[in-house]
Amino acid sequence: MTKKQTDPLERVAQDMKKCVKCGACRANCPAFSTFQREPATARGKVALAQHLAKGDITLDDGTYAAMSKCLLCGSCVDKCPNQVPTDEIVIAAREALAQRRGLTTFHKAVGQVIRNRKLMNFGALAAAVLGPIFFRKVPSTSGLRLRFPMPFLGGSRHVPQIAKKPFMKRHPEVIKGEPGKPTIVFFVGCMTNFVYTEIGEATLALFRHLGCTVIIPQGQQCCGLPGMSGGDLNTVRELAEQNLAALEKYPADYVMTACATCGGALHKLYPLVIGKRNPELKARLQALADRTVDAAVLLQKLGLHPEETGAAEGMRITYHDPCHHRTAGIAKQPRALLKDTPGLELVEMEGADRCCGLGGTFNVYHYESSLDINAGKSAAIIETGADAVVTGCPGCIMQLSDGLKQAGDKTRVLHTVELLARKIRS
Repeated sequence: MTKKQTDPLERVAQDMKKCVKCGACRANCPAFSTFQREPATARGKVALAQHLAKGDITLDDGTYAAMSKCLLCGSCVDKCPNQVPTDEIVIAAREALAQRRGLTTFHKAVGQVIRNRKLMNFGALAAAVLGPIFFRKVPSTSGLRLRFPMPFLGGSRHVPQIAKKPFMKRHPEVIKGEPGKPTIVFFVGCMTNFVYTEIGEATLALFRHLGCTVIIPQGQQCCGLPGMSGGDLNTVRELAEQNLAALEKYPADYVMTACATCGGALHKLYPLVIGKRNPELKARLQALADRTVDAAVLLQKLGLHPEETGAAEGMRITYHDPCHHRTAGIAKQPRALLKDTPGLELVEMEGADRCCGLGGTFNVYHYESSLDINAGKSAAIIETGADAVVTGCPGCIMQLSDGLKQAGDKTRVLHTVELLARKIRS
């Protein structure tokens, strides 16, 4: 075994020693709640990673499957008495497995797509045009369903419709604001760009209302989190460097994103995972992280008055905390903005900060299990009697929508900015 192959686990060797196998993680792990097997727990994965580092276990399909049963939600890290960074350990272990066994067919394909924005644009256009052939509308749930099973998608999944024109192709790179107002670089993210373009439009409308200059760098790429989920750190590093170049091109007060996952990548995972591997990039990645801020947090900081921008005709809502927001301490800000919006009644659901079950590629490899995890979330949403569930992550929106539709419920799923921008977009 070469040094290169052992590097990922060497980086977390000291962190793995912190785990005393107490089992506190079992009660907080959404994966364990559905699999009910020790390898699905945080301590089980730490033990597995330790044996991988020693080289005393077989690198078979079972080993790979066990390490894939993690949503990287950070719930175990939040509750760990020894503050064991299990999410970092799992990322390192997946990278080590990818180095030793090679990437899976699926993650090879994911890497090729997310590294190539032209290919993503073409794929999105093809999906928008050919959608009626492969998908059918389901009027009872107002969703789309596959007409027949497809690789990695199955046949029962409800999927969102691809936008006919990506958000980034609708706007110039620089949208001038008022003199003396902040300059903001908008990191759009793939889901907003290709699927939920209304999130991008609402975000842009809010910051233009505040007089900000908004820059949408055309050179920005996918944040790379799908690659990180599969251990493809080479792709993540390549994308991090491209995003650095694109986001550093313009001097700005803030780098803003309306996607919790993208925010988690820029704010935490880039400096933590890529920075450790690339000392020459570490300072730049940290500078990017320091400037990165979530849209709701920035709107509150800049003094948005929701009574001027947002309105609803007597809507009862509940709020879901994305995992990347929970781990970053972003919970009060979006709620405060929503509570100040006329016509909205915010009702808290049970377990608002529990993972919805998406977990990046976890949702692909373990779809039925992701739905099991999501079932509790759907039940909690329905119990509130809310007209809509609101959140700050497009990925969560897709997962919550699928879960609610699988349950036969018509509760709407919206992004925070959509409600905050209703009046100025009407």
